[in-house]
Amino acid sequence: MRLGREEIDAVARVIQSGQLFKTMGTVTADCESLLRSMFDVNHAILMTSGKAAIISALTALGIGPGDEVIVPGYTYIATAIAVTAVGAIPVIAEIDGTMTLDMEDVKRKISRYTKAVIPVHIQGFPCDMDTLLALGIPLVEDACQADGGSYKGRRLGTIGNAGALSFNHFKIISAGEGGALLTSSRQIFERAMIYHDSSAIAYFGNQLGDISQPQFCGSEYRSNNIAAAILQEQLKKLDGILADLRKNKKIVMDALKDRFAFASSHDPDGDCGTTLAFRFETEREARAFNERINGTVPIDTGKHVYTNWTPVMDKRGAFHPEMDPFKMTANRGLNHNYTIDMCPKTLDYLARTVYMNVNPNWTERDIAEKIKLCGKGGNI
Repeated sequence: MRLGREEIDAVARVIQSGQLFKTMGTVTADCESLLRSMFDVNHAILMTSGKAAIISALTALGIGPGDEVIVPGYTYIATAIAVTAVGAIPVIAEIDGTMTLDMEDVKRKISRYTKAVIPVHIQGFPCDMDTLLALGIPLVEDACQADGGSYKGRRLGTIGNAGALSFNHFKIISAGEGGALLTSSRQIFERAMIYHDSSAIAYFGNQLGDISQPQFCGSEYRSNNIAAAILQEQLKKLDGILADLRKNKKIVMDALKDRFAFASSHDPDGDCGTTLAFRFETEREARAFNERINGTVPIDTGKHVYTNWTPVMDKRGAFHPEMDPFKMTANRGLNHNYTIDMCPKTLDYLARTVYMNVNPNWTERDIAEKIKLCGKGGNI
């Protein structure tokens, strides 16, 4: 994370202005304008989280009870919960060697109830967007771990019908917490605008001055000018951060490519560079290597693995039973026959992979030490 005087000064200016609340013509609007320009989309809405952006996008697409949405079995639980939040059913699909959606399993799990697919660019690894686009099914990209990454020259989160970014503490750039919805669809934008801030739109009526969609009751995922001020400065640094991440990752990979196997990629140049994924033949080999480098075996990453999505696996989609999609009459017969072993390929890849986090601020000495640590003793 690169936070400094620029972010401090930006927040100070907001506080001194007394304009902390999101209103038209303020820092939030300026930040959304910068997002539109950088990501080459017609519309961008700052929100409280990436999950809020996914929920707003699904709502704007008209997805709800009676619908299925395909999600990968390897993603943070928020992706699946976003589907239940609109009353739909998450259908859990396998990942492949790229750690992203397995296209063959996606095709197998498409049914007449499938209304969307959520490709997740996990750890900054791009999904196979060409194959997904060819399916002709609405796509809501979860690019929450891939801020600024790309696929064949297009920014992740801008290729499908809508995309979600995240800016919490653990992401490539951060405003402490926050997210954004990206889309070039006017209809999705208008519906998401209404849904994400339905408490304020009735009072601050100028937000709907050029919106033709009818108002409806929604939620409150409104951002604020302090978060926007931080994010605006972070966005200015994004491409520099990505360039350094990619450079450092490539140096390490090039030095170790004759000793180790790495996860394949749908677009190595578009990969964000945050994570170097080593691939081993067995879990035993992976764990021995991981102990040496103090990395991460993704099978151990808790709520990122479908087997640990307790409320989803236990089919408790809401506290009130009448609001629970798993109990709704409209969802009877849909594909929610979840079992712990339903995605064996996913569990296998997660157990045989080791992640090394890449830091954009590594010095030449840091990189040399990482290479030495990995190469010590050769491959396992």
